[in-house]
Amino acid sequence: MDDRAILKDWFDRVDSQKTGNITAPQLKGAFAVGNLHFPISVVQQMIRMYDFDRNGTMGFEEFLELNKFLLKVQQAFSGLERGRGFLNPDEVYEGLLKIGFSLDSPAFYTVCESFDQTRSGQLKLDDFISLCIFVQSARNLFNSFDTSKQGRVTLDFNQFIYCTSNCRI
Repeated sequence: MDDRAILKDWFDRVDSQKTGNITAPQLKGAFAVGNLHFPISVVQQMIRMYDFDRNGTMGFEEFLELNKFLLKVQQAFSGLERGRGFLNPDEVYEGLLKIGFSLDSPAFYTVCESFDQTRSGQLKLDDFISLCIFVQSARNLFNSFDTSKQGRVTLDFNQFIYCTSNCRI
Protein backbone atom coordinates (compact mmCIF):
# COMPACT_ATOMS: atom_id res chain seq x y z
CA MET A 1 0.00 0.00 0.00
CA ASP A 2 1.52 3.36 -1.01
CA ASP A 3 1.58 6.48 1.16
CA ARG A 4 -1.37 8.08 -0.64
CA ALA A 5 -3.53 5.00 -0.07
CA ILE A 6 -2.53 4.89 3.60
CA LEU A 7 -3.37 8.57 4.01
CA LYS A 8 -6.68 8.10 2.18
CA ASP A 9 -7.59 5.25 4.51
CA TRP A 10 -6.71 7.41 7.54
CA PHE A 11 -8.66 10.37 6.11
CA ASP A 12 -11.73 8.19 5.47
CA ARG A 13 -11.67 6.91 9.06
CA VAL A 14 -11.49 10.47 10.41
CA ASP A 15 -14.31 11.51 8.05
CA SER A 16 -16.85 9.64 10.17
CA GLN A 17 -19.80 11.39 8.47
CA LYS A 18 -18.50 10.29 5.02
CA THR A 19 -18.83 13.83 3.65
CA GLY A 20 -15.49 13.85 1.86
CA ASN A 21 -14.29 16.56 4.26
CA ILE A 22 -13.04 16.62 7.82
CA THR A 23 -13.80 19.32 10.36
CA ALA A 24 -11.52 20.89 12.93
CA PRO A 25 -13.00 18.83 15.82
CA GLN A 26 -12.53 15.62 13.81
CA LEU A 27 -8.94 16.52 12.97
CA LYS A 28 -8.23 17.53 16.57
CA GLY A 29 -9.56 14.16 17.76
CA ALA A 30 -7.46 12.28 15.22
CA PHE A 31 -4.33 14.10 16.34
CA ALA A 32 -5.15 13.30 19.98
CA VAL A 33 -5.24 9.59 19.12
CA GLY A 34 -1.66 10.04 17.92
CA ASN A 35 -0.80 11.78 21.23
CA LEU A 36 -0.63 15.24 19.65
CA HIS A 37 -2.71 17.70 21.60
CA PHE A 38 -3.50 20.99 19.91
CA PRO A 39 -5.88 23.73 20.93
CA ILE A 40 -8.84 23.85 18.54
CA SER A 41 -7.59 27.27 17.36
CA VAL A 42 -4.37 25.68 16.06
CA VAL A 43 -6.29 22.92 14.27
CA GLN A 44 -8.58 25.54 12.73
CA GLN A 45 -5.49 27.43 11.56
CA MET A 46 -4.14 24.22 9.98
CA ILE A 47 -7.36 23.91 8.04
CA ARG A 48 -7.37 27.59 7.01
CA MET A 49 -3.78 27.24 5.71
CA TYR A 50 -4.81 24.58 3.20
CA ASP A 51 -8.54 25.21 2.74
CA PHE A 52 -8.14 26.10 -0.92
CA ASP A 53 -11.88 25.99 -1.65
CA ARG A 54 -12.62 28.07 1.49
CA ASN A 55 -15.41 25.82 2.74
CA GLY A 56 -14.10 25.67 6.33
CA THR A 57 -13.25 21.98 6.19
CA MET A 58 -10.43 19.91 4.75
CA GLY A 59 -10.86 17.72 1.69
CA PHE A 60 -8.43 14.91 0.94
CA GLU A 61 -6.24 16.88 -1.49
CA GLU A 62 -6.03 19.74 1.03
CA PHE A 63 -5.17 17.20 3.72
CA LEU A 64 -2.31 15.89 1.56
CA GLU A 65 -0.80 19.39 1.48
CA LEU A 66 -1.13 19.75 5.26
CA ASN A 67 0.47 16.32 5.67
CA LYS A 68 3.49 17.38 3.56
CA PHE A 69 4.00 20.41 5.78
CA LEU A 70 3.57 18.40 8.99
CA LEU A 71 6.05 15.76 7.80
CA LYS A 72 8.64 18.47 7.11
CA VAL A 73 8.09 19.91 10.60
CA GLN A 74 8.21 16.47 12.24
CA GLN A 75 11.42 15.57 10.39
CA ALA A 76 13.06 18.80 11.55
CA PHE A 77 11.98 18.06 15.13
CA SER A 78 13.09 14.41 15.03
CA GLY A 79 16.48 15.34 13.63
CA LEU A 80 17.17 17.60 16.60
CA GLU A 81 15.46 16.18 19.69
CA ARG A 82 18.00 13.39 20.35
CA GLY A 83 15.50 11.07 22.03
CA ARG A 84 14.50 13.60 24.70
CA GLY A 85 11.07 14.42 23.28
CA PHE A 86 11.66 18.18 23.25
CA LEU A 87 13.76 20.95 21.74
CA ASN A 88 15.53 23.74 23.58
CA PRO A 89 15.42 27.26 22.07
CA ASP A 90 18.66 26.84 20.09
CA GLU A 91 17.31 23.64 18.56
CA VAL A 92 13.96 25.30 17.83
CA TYR A 93 15.83 28.02 15.96
CA GLU A 94 17.80 25.41 13.99
CA GLY A 95 14.58 23.51 13.25
CA LEU A 96 12.92 26.65 11.94
CA LEU A 97 15.88 27.27 9.65
CA LYS A 98 15.62 23.68 8.32
CA ILE A 99 11.96 24.31 7.48
CA GLY A 100 12.81 27.60 5.78
CA PHE A 101 11.91 30.16 8.43
CA SER A 102 14.42 32.81 9.44
CA LEU A 103 13.43 35.12 12.30
CA ASP A 104 15.46 37.79 14.04
CA SER A 105 16.17 37.32 17.75
CA PRO A 106 13.31 39.45 19.16
CA ALA A 107 10.71 37.80 16.92
CA PHE A 108 12.14 34.34 17.56
CA TYR A 109 12.21 34.62 21.35
CA THR A 110 8.74 36.17 21.44
CA VAL A 111 7.24 33.38 19.38
CA CYS A 112 9.19 30.74 21.34
CA GLU A 113 7.79 32.04 24.62
CA SER A 114 4.29 32.09 23.18
CA PHE A 115 4.39 28.40 22.31
CA ASP A 116 6.33 27.13 25.35
CA GLN A 117 3.21 25.93 27.16
CA THR A 118 5.05 24.76 30.29
CA ARG A 119 7.40 27.79 30.44
CA SER A 120 10.28 25.33 30.75
CA GLY A 121 12.34 26.40 27.76
CA GLN A 122 11.48 23.07 26.14
CA LEU A 123 9.09 22.64 23.22
CA LYS A 124 7.49 19.25 22.68
CA LEU A 125 6.49 18.14 19.19
CA ASP A 126 2.96 19.53 19.41
CA ASP A 127 4.31 22.89 20.68
CA PHE A 128 6.83 22.99 17.82
CA ILE A 129 4.15 22.13 15.26
CA SER A 130 1.89 24.85 16.68
CA LEU A 131 4.74 27.36 16.44
CA CYS A 132 5.44 26.37 12.84
CA ILE A 133 1.74 26.59 11.91
CA PHE A 134 1.69 30.12 13.35
CA VAL A 135 4.85 31.20 11.51
CA GLN A 136 3.70 29.68 8.20
CA SER A 137 0.28 31.33 8.53
CA ALA A 138 1.90 34.66 9.35
CA ARG A 139 4.21 34.25 6.34
CA ASN A 140 1.27 33.49 4.06
CA LEU A 141 -0.61 36.55 5.28
CA PHE A 142 2.48 38.76 5.04
CA ASN A 143 3.19 37.55 1.51
CA SER A 144 -0.33 38.46 0.42
CA PHE A 145 0.52 42.11 1.21
CA ASP A 146 4.17 41.98 0.05
CA THR A 147 3.24 42.08 -3.62
CA SER A 148 6.63 43.49 -4.66
CA LYS A 149 8.44 40.71 -2.74
CA GLN A 150 10.64 43.24 -0.94
CA GLY A 151 10.19 41.76 2.55
CA ARG A 152 8.36 44.89 3.70
CA VAL A 153 4.74 45.96 3.70
CA THR A 154 2.83 49.14 4.38
CA LEU A 155 -0.69 48.68 5.70
CA ASP A 156 -3.52 51.11 6.09
CA PHE A 157 -5.83 50.71 9.08
CA ASN A 158 -8.36 48.56 7.18
CA GLN A 159 -5.62 46.20 6.03
CA PHE A 160 -4.29 46.00 9.59
CA ILE A 161 -7.77 45.05 10.84
CA TYR A 162 -7.95 42.39 8.13
CA CYS A 163 -4.56 41.01 9.18
CA THR A 164 -5.36 40.88 12.87
CA SER A 165 -8.70 39.22 12.26
CA ASN A 166 -6.97 36.52 10.18
CA CYS A 167 -4.31 35.73 12.80
CA ARG A 168 -6.54 33.98 15.32
CA ILE A 169 -4.07 31.63 16.93
